[in-house]
Amino acid sequence: MRFEGRAVLVPGDNVDTDVLYPGPYLNIGDPEEMKPFLFEGLDPTIRDRLGGDTVLVVGANFGIGSSREHVPRAMQAWGVRCLVGPSFARIFYRNCINLGLLAVQSAEAAALAREGSWIRVDPAEGDIDVDGSTVPATKLPPFLLEAVRLGGLVEWARAR
Repeated sequence: MRFEGRAVLVPGDNVDTDVLYPGPYLNIGDPEEMKPFLFEGLDPTIRDRLGGDTVLVVGANFGIGSSREHVPRAMQAWGVRCLVGPSFARIFYRNCINLGLLAVQSAEAAALAREGSWIRVDPAEGDIDVDGSTVPATKLPPFLLEAVRLGGLVEWARAR
């Protein structure tokens, strides 16, 4: 299972879920209706660069703060294929995997990526190619890969 796409950079370390998807919009349950509010408290212009081939490249400790499933759901609705960053907040990372959105750790890949870079992620092998340069990434165990492939933990459990 490989993920490929065009890099969209989200600047900064310790980016909080409260700015990724602000509290006043948490009553929205439909991911399509969530889309206009993703990045609202950080930089709404990031949404203008998203599309069906997006790999979000983020800073260290991305997704700190409240446990908001709205963030990965809205990212998926925008067509984000996966996230690459040096590290992720634990709850945010699990929300991504539980909802079927791949998040892969690689400080080297995050440092190499530029806006619009072409990125190929192979989480089973534990490598990421950024514009032709291959760097190591955290290798994901088969269980997590299967959960992502099936669309999340609920779908993984249904399949069993």
